[in-house]
Amino acid sequence: MRISTAFNSVLPCVFLLAAGSVLAQATPADPVNDQADVWAQIEAQWAAEEKGDNKWMDRVLTDDFSGWNNESPSPRGKASTKMWDRLNDQISQMVAHELYPLSIVVHGDVAVAHYMFTSANKNKNKDGQIETSNGRYTDVLVRTDEGWKFIAWAGGSDD
Repeated sequence: MRISTAFNSVLPCVFLLAAGSVLAQATPADPVNDQADVWAQIEAQWAAEEKGDNKWMDRVLTDDFSGWNNESPSPRGKASTKMWDRLNDQISQMVAHELYPLSIVVHGDVAVAHYMFTSANKNKNKDGQIETSNGRYTDVLVRTDEGWKFIAWAGGSDD
């Protein structure tokens, strides 16, 4: 009888532990970690541009990317964005930047980030003059097997 009583009191605990384990595995990703990962990707993209890394777009833009910079007459796909970035790299070089996060919302495998920036660029055509600009961006990223990638952005310099 003692064994039966012990079994009856242990059995519900085993079921509770098993259910807790299943629920823990089914819990969605940690939103705080997702926000940090999204922000890290945004900062990495800006750092790559500042370092003159010409391959960053291939790594972090989805193939169906669509971005609309303030200076663009319309949204641009990945190929067009890469072409205009190459031209911009011939004209100027980013020498410093600072980002100011405002809001990051993660909804499942999609993230929307709003932030402001200040950047300093050395103009290669004006005797190396450095010009600063301020602006804002809204970036939309999607979770992929390789991590967060940009699917869209809009914004640019307010100057």
